Amino acid sequence: ERVRCALISSGLRFPSDRRITVNLAPADLPKDSGRFDLPIAIGILAASGQIDPLFLKNYAFAGELSLSGELRPIRGALATSLASWVKSPQTAWVLPQENATEAAWVPGSKIFAAQHLLELIAPMAMNQKNRPDFDRLKAAQSQLPLNSNQAHLDVNDIKGLQTGKRVLEISAAGGHNLLLIGPPGTGKSMLAVRILGLLPPMSLAESLESAAIQCLTSQFQSDHWQQRPWRQPHHSASAAALIGGGSPPRPGEISRAHHGVLFLDELPEFSRSALEALREPMENGFITLSRAAYRAQFPARFQLIAAMNPCPCGYLSSHNNSCRCTTEQVARYRSRISGPLLDRIDLKLEIAQMPAQELTSTAQSESSAQIAERCLHARKLALSRQGQANQCLSSSEIEALAIKPAALDLLHCAANQWMWSNRAIHRSLRVAQTIADLSGASIIEKQHIAEALQYRPNPMQ
Repeated sequence: ERVRCALISSGLRFPSDRRITVNLAPADLPKDSGRFDLPIAIGILAASGQIDPLFLKNYAFAGELSLSGELRPIRGALATSLASWVKSPQTAWVLPQENATEAAWVPGSKIFAAQHLLELIAPMAMNQKNRPDFDRLKAAQSQLPLNSNQAHLDVNDIKGLQTGKRVLEISAAGGHNLLLIGPPGTGKSMLAVRILGLLPPMSLAESLESAAIQCLTSQFQSDHWQQRPWRQPHHSASAAALIGGGSPPRPGEISRAHHGVLFLDELPEFSRSALEALREPMENGFITLSRAAYRAQFPARFQLIAAMNPCPCGYLSSHNNSCRCTTEQVARYRSRISGPLLDRIDLKLEIAQMPAQELTSTAQSESSAQIAERCLHARKLALSRQGQANQCLSSSEIEALAIKPAALDLLHCAANQWMWSNRAIHRSLRVAQTIADLSGASIIEKQHIAEALQYRPNPMQ
């Protein structure tokens, strides 16, 4: 009905005296939104002889039609352009004006923009002898948006917490997951949010992947280009909200945090099913949603930053407040985070309350820019060595790491004493490699292993 009204309002002929069948194949794939309005209209016009079908070769159309024939923006234009360029680079897309700019960010893509149905029909009329002249419709802003230097909170604003800043530096340099534990008001959230100012800038491929996922759920904003995503869902979020779901499937928070940070505050307050659903994506870097009618896969290479209190009341390790929790309550509270999930977290730091003298000190510490420079240098070393961050190292790549025998002996001793799993040993080596990269060392030494062991979360605790 929308297509019929759009054609008639635009002065075009709608073949109402014929039966019209539109085949949306494959039939078992769910279709939604109005993105098919424009292709259906073009197909009807070609089938009824109002435009030359030969002009449609190597052109694809997507867009929602208003009742007056105007083209309205659709969701997922950038993802559509990216997928089309990978599978069929010669295909040129005709999209609404609001979508053409973001779709043209894909290097080498051919994108044309239009605001009304009549703009497309005129170049393809049956009396035209040449190929349709779409050049006048080409999106003007086809170049990539400038990298917006978004201002992030500076770690220099935090007094004390030198160990916390060091762990944050290691986490940012290697892309490692981090768990912060401490009483309320000790600065856990303040530390977590400042990791955005330490992370290395996104590459073009990472920016395109991240922006494509964002545009599937909402209109991507160009001022967020090359800014690593920061997702902070409330602890009442369901498992489907975190990993994705729905019909048709939609990306969840872990996919929207792809190449960015997923911050889970009050970690034990999340439902057990939601936390356990994070285990496979944290290991694999993607999530596969299998239902009775469909199977969908979304990327989910995120960095987990989590924060929690040491006990239900929050004052177990506090020097200023007494804890009201029993031993059973503390054990039950911490058991909400399973051992397999804790085993996938590379770094753990317990933060204590600072003395008032340190909190009001005027001493200056390193700024985020200084720490970010070291993180960027360490990330470049990792990329030149293995082509990816240390957190993504595979088992075979970990075995190829250069490590001194004394450092390996220390790791074996700790693993045997604490009964570590194979995953825990590998993750400790990944952290040690990041520490070595930050110090500029070409080989993992004993002091690097010793520092990595200090931050290893122990499921037995």
